[in-house]
Amino acid sequence: MAIPFRRTSKTAKRKRRTHYKLSKPTLVVDPQTGDLVLPHRVSPTTGEYRGNKVVNVKESE
Repeated sequence: MAIPFRRTSKTAKRKRRTHYKLSKPTLVVDPQTGDLVLPHRVSPTTGEYRGNKVVNVKESE
């Protein structure tokens, strides 16, 4: 197994890791409720997708 000749410096290590970052999720406004939802997903509050009822959502008490 190969052993590095020199130790990797903190700067070199951090430069390599600059691309490891989180991205914000894309959100769209639901036209019926005005809530922010993920695109191309069933609305969790209404159970509709593109205006069609897809899932029966149990009302919270």
